[in-house]
Amino acid sequence: MPLTANMPVVKMALVGVSRGCFPIELTRSRMAKVADALKGLGVTFHACKVIIENEKDAMSALDDIRGAGCNAAVVYLGNFGPETPETLFAQRFGGPVMAVAAAEEDKKVLGSDRGDALCGLLNFSYNMGLRRTPVYIPARPVLLPAAAAAEIAFFVDVARVVLGARGLKIFGFGPRPEDFLACNAPVQALYDLGVAVMENSELDLLEAFEAAAARKDAIAAAAADMKREMGACPYPELLPRLAQLEVALTDWAGAHLGASRYAAFANKCWPAFSRFFKFVPCYVNSRMAQKGMPVACEVDYYGALSEYLIQCATLRPATLLDINNSVPDEIVPPGADLKGAARADLFMGFHCGNTCKECLDTCELKFQLIMHRGEKEGEFNTNGTIEGRLKAGPATFFRLQGRPAGGLQAYIAEGEILPLETHTFGGTGIFAIPGFSRFYRHALVADGYPHHGGTGFARKGQVLYEALRLLEVDLSQVKTPLPAGLPYPGGNPFSS
Repeated sequence: MPLTANMPVVKMALVGVSRGCFPIELTRSRMAKVADALKGLGVTFHACKVIIENEKDAMSALDDIRGAGCNAAVVYLGNFGPETPETLFAQRFGGPVMAVAAAEEDKKVLGSDRGDALCGLLNFSYNMGLRRTPVYIPARPVLLPAAAAAEIAFFVDVARVVLGARGLKIFGFGPRPEDFLACNAPVQALYDLGVAVMENSELDLLEAFEAAAARKDAIAAAAADMKREMGACPYPELLPRLAQLEVALTDWAGAHLGASRYAAFANKCWPAFSRFFKFVPCYVNSRMAQKGMPVACEVDYYGALSEYLIQCATLRPATLLDINNSVPDEIVPPGADLKGAARADLFMGFHCGNTCKECLDTCELKFQLIMHRGEKEGEFNTNGTIEGRLKAGPATFFRLQGRPAGGLQAYIAEGEILPLETHTFGGTGIFAIPGFSRFYRHALVADGYPHHGGTGFARKGQVLYEALRLLEVDLSQVKTPLPAGLPYPGGNPFSS
């Protein structure tokens, strides 16, 4: 399954609007230039055949773009725009909507062909507030065609994240482990986002695993692909059992997706899992993520959601990592490039072995060391991790989390994974996020976040932030690292 098979494909509609006392040709000609610029950027879009001047036009425009299969829309104010029809269109469309307006091209147009779009966009935004419908408006929303097209291209990523959230179902297997209560957040906020949840027991997973044994051809194909991917395997007898779990999870998603369109998992993986399945699922989880269907560890529903949203933002596999341990001085060479971070800002991101091969510099199949310590003498049921160092490069740490008292909060932090050896086990990387030391204490600890963070292998904080805005997450509850000298809310103003 290709990565994109479990994500929305954005088909953007470009919809022009025109106020009746302005010439419609002004919108038509300006919109054509935006369309040409979008083609030059390779953006897939449908130019709506109807320019909206009145409410009947708004309904006709909806019919036109729905018939074209559009799932996101740009309202383009080629002139002032008709505030009631254009906002009625945006309200009834249902998908993510962006608004952008035309800048005046030169002094010639000021004589008679002025569009007055600054004026019109103010009225548009006020009317959208009356309709209680969120809309994405760029930081600089009144633009010439090339700049407008670039903003629309950015909005494609935002729309993909929003559509992904609204079409997602998270399958959970098992209650959270007892000592991981921090991952146990109320699911009401997931439903408020439009995310569906299907909770199941570990017995359901075991039953699905046993039923998948009949899918011999599929298991053989998955095991062969594992061998191709990993090369020499220290546990060759393990591959068919790992492949059987992969087939079981894939089959489960196909059979239970129901009214949703996209799938992710949040599965229990310890302590009883290894005793009954005779392996740990980490490598299988990594392969599912590489195919675009992330599996969060320890029944972490919000971790699964965070992974999936980062995947939609980056169009690359994501992973779930613990914000885990500090970095000893001896493994950071003097003069190392910390990518703008201070030495105190470094930390290790770690998990047992759920990060896919595509995101690792080096990797091998191993066993879960921490769990193996608790096994009885002679037992060895903890094989199945994929361990190695995370690839160096840009990264985004992100978590969207339900608050115990209800509602949502989130953090977004951009930085770099450093090309340094971690000298430890599991799937690990050394992260350098400017300002992280203060951010850790005054945002993550102070606001009560669990240890898991969704990790994307690109800088996509701007996309995620705007997606959260359209998903109507309270932006006062979205935290990002603050620069030195700017205090965090609740921080001691007298501390250095």
